[in-house]
Amino acid sequence: MQKAQKKVLLDIVERTAAAYITTFLGLLLADGFDLTDVSALKAAAVAALPAALSVIKGAIGTRFGDKSSAAWLPGGGRSRSRKPRKAAEAAKPPKVTDSSTGTTGG
Repeated sequence: MQKAQKKVLLDIVERTAAAYITTFLGLLLADGFDLTDVSALKAAAVAALPAALSVIKGAIGTRFGDKSSAAWLPGGGRSRSRKPRKAAEAAKPPKVTDSSTGTTGG
């Protein structure tokens, strides 16, 4: 398996796990958080539905969206590089001091 394929697969697994966990915990909290009740098992089963949809969404994303992730939007905002703080400060014009008043400008 290629490195890019592994990255996409891990991205889909992460999204699926997050969808399952958040849905399951949300259903448990809404139900009263009783893990010994049969409704907890129902919540676990119901939470699998959004997780399954997350897998489908990820598969669609690799076909039509960003090829390097499961995102639907091209680029996904992840490929943008930010300037390091020092580079951004170096791009600013230097401050000029007015010798007659002693104030800085720029």
